[in-house]
Amino acid sequence: MPSESTPLIQTVHVAPPRHRYPHNTCRRFFTIASCAILIAGFTTFLINSILIWPYEYNHGRRSRFSGPPPGVRIGLDHEELETILLDTPSSERAEEWLRYYTAGPHLAGKNLSQAEWTRDKWEEWGVKSNIITYDVYINYPRDHSLTLLEKSKKSRDWDILFKASLEEDVIDEDPTTALEDRIPTFHGYSATGNVTAPFVFVNYGTYQDYQDLVDAGIEVEGKIAIAKYGGVFRGLKVKRAQELGMVGVLIYSDPGDDGEITTENGYDYYPVGPARHPKSVQRGSVQYMSTRPGDPTTPGYPSKPGVPRAPANVSIPSIPSIPISYADAVPILKALNGHGPKSSDWNKWWNQNKGLEYKGVEYYIGPTPDHVVLNLNNQQEYLVTPLWDVIGVVNGTIPNEVLIVGNHRDSWIAGGAGDPNSGSAALNEVIRGVGKALEAGWRPLRTIVFASWDGEEYGLIGSTEWVEEFLPWIQAANVAYLNVDVAVSGPHLRTGATPTLSQIIRDAAHKVQSPNQTVEGQTVADLWDGKISPLGSGSDYTAFQDFAGVPCMDLSFEGATEHPVYHYHSNYDSLHWMKLYGDPGFKYHKAMSQIMGLIIANLVDSVVIPFQAAEYADALGSYLDSVEVKLEAKRGEPTTEVEIFELRAQVAGALDDVKGSMDAFKESLRAIRESICRFRIKALEVDELAAWANHELEADIPWWNIIRRIKLARTIMKVNKQYKFLERNFLYDSGLDGRSWFKHVVYAPGLWTGYSGAVYPGLVESIDEKDYVNGLKWAGIIKACIDKAAKSLE
Repeated sequence: MPSESTPLIQTVHVAPPRHRYPHNTCRRFFTIASCAILIAGFTTFLINSILIWPYEYNHGRRSRFSGPPPGVRIGLDHEELETILLDTPSSERAEEWLRYYTAGPHLAGKNLSQAEWTRDKWEEWGVKSNIITYDVYINYPRDHSLTLLEKSKKSRDWDILFKASLEEDVIDEDPTTALEDRIPTFHGYSATGNVTAPFVFVNYGTYQDYQDLVDAGIEVEGKIAIAKYGGVFRGLKVKRAQELGMVGVLIYSDPGDDGEITTENGYDYYPVGPARHPKSVQRGSVQYMSTRPGDPTTPGYPSKPGVPRAPANVSIPSIPSIPISYADAVPILKALNGHGPKSSDWNKWWNQNKGLEYKGVEYYIGPTPDHVVLNLNNQQEYLVTPLWDVIGVVNGTIPNEVLIVGNHRDSWIAGGAGDPNSGSAALNEVIRGVGKALEAGWRPLRTIVFASWDGEEYGLIGSTEWVEEFLPWIQAANVAYLNVDVAVSGPHLRTGATPTLSQIIRDAAHKVQSPNQTVEGQTVADLWDGKISPLGSGSDYTAFQDFAGVPCMDLSFEGATEHPVYHYHSNYDSLHWMKLYGDPGFKYHKAMSQIMGLIIANLVDSVVIPFQAAEYADALGSYLDSVEVKLEAKRGEPTTEVEIFELRAQVAGALDDVKGSMDAFKESLRAIRESICRFRIKALEVDELAAWANHELEADIPWWNIIRRIKLARTIMKVNKQYKFLERNFLYDSGLDGRSWFKHVVYAPGLWTGYSGAVYPGLVESIDEKDYVNGLKWAGIIKACIDKAAKSLE
């Protein structure tokens, strides 16, 4: 045994070195190469499965490889799909659906049976559907009255000079006008109140109409306003009256705004003739929708059970208002005769009031003396109640690219033949066509979501709450939103859209035969003025465009001044009116379904998303032109109704209250112009890449040409991503001044119009208020958004 000082030595036996074979390097090379080929092959298989094979089958070409992947059956080419979507819509079926929707009252929160019927029909046609519920804060009418009073000269009592009926006449030929449960005349979100006061005629109740009264020293505080419908959203007429201390508002439809078709011009009124019925009343919401749509107590988040509720008075009035007919307005307006200035002696914005002169109305402004007053009593019930959105889904091959198509179902009245159920009938025919295509083996590339919204009439509630709930998914997947509201109220196509979608509308209009063709073969496009307007608000596209940053379009057929008067939001918007005057034969309902079907086919079945980015850049430039013209005050005399009301809705700052430098502001607009030019260069490059990809898709690329197919697929995925997210770049998280819910820096409803679209609202409102410091802020924000959009296209 060794001593402790002796080191322990162990012997370890090691095997001899292994002989390395000279072909090992080659083996490793071939292993790596084989893996690379397998990966490339698998990638190509996935690319082919998602994009190229479906495209080839949809265009009638069998792939040179082994066909589509297991479980994917593409049985229609694109032309066959379009044929189905053109041939399926039927005027007779559209009338059938409209007859159902207009058979009884279907106010928001009171139409569950309609929601269930709609869901069941969509399921029957092959579209998986369900109902989503929201608990929202709205009002229903309880009681109302309107009385014209004069203080007796012999006593302190008040004599009744006139008591308004506040009802629409029953018409024997029109069954829905006689329903026992027909809906009273009222305003959604109007305040409960009972007020007695002298009254003032405020013209259309635009911002500048009220300002004219203030500038003329006419006392409005403590008075009741009587305003004509028209031009600006009704809620803004009430909002400005409230701000000036007025205590109530009446709004009526003046026949002077009905164009040629009036009783004064010799036309009989509905149902005998096409003129407005004297007792027709336009119901509607008075929520401040240019401030914030949706449930007024849940700003920016969905109205689900148990959520915290904010005060509602930020976006709804605190003074009462009611809508009245012109028959009820005549005695009230006549009571103003001789009091205050006369409209015809005022400026050109007031002196065209002539519609009721034949009834003895002289359009004096007032106010009435203290011994001639109105008593306005408006009793409303406010509560939290369920609303029901119907959502149908057709799953596509590409899971994260989605088209949403929507129409609202609720109406102020039993009928609602034009608004909204002409759209409901047209949408049903589109879905029926989609169902037939699915039966024939079609599977869309992109997912389609169909929506029947509730609560639109009160303030776009159903769509807004849905967008607020599903915002992350919408911003990640939603390619576009297609809206139809009043699908038919006359023969002229009217459209609004984000510029990237304009060409899609034009293409569809060129493929649909016009119901009003004077020459055989004329299409809808042949008889259309081709105008595509910026979208403001007033329908369910608002939350998608202005809150979520989704490209949107809105479609309708409307009448003009020479066509029968459309009884908007009245009991006379009925199936009988539609059959007699709106769309005899329901040919325009069919045409709307065909246009929508072709747009859907193009958006969901084109491998490359069919957008035009350069058209957006051109629009941004033209919008900036209008801002510069406004800044230089070179705008000509407004001629169209939209131009007039946009002008009259401006908030003009005081001449001596200019903030900042106009020259610096002009320079900032030049910087925006430079950014638009850079954006246009990038947009053209992306559009050219898209055109190249479409050309390659039409070519017969051999299955084994992996490099070419990978290049094509990479280009498609890149371009589609750029197109899909382009609109999101124009959102500004902090929102517009004073209305943070609206996030879009290019589009918004006009602050004091509510309906028509304001472009670059931050700039326009700064110019109106002569606040060039604020204008510089918005110029910087807009430039940054445009630069961001350009960068996204690199």
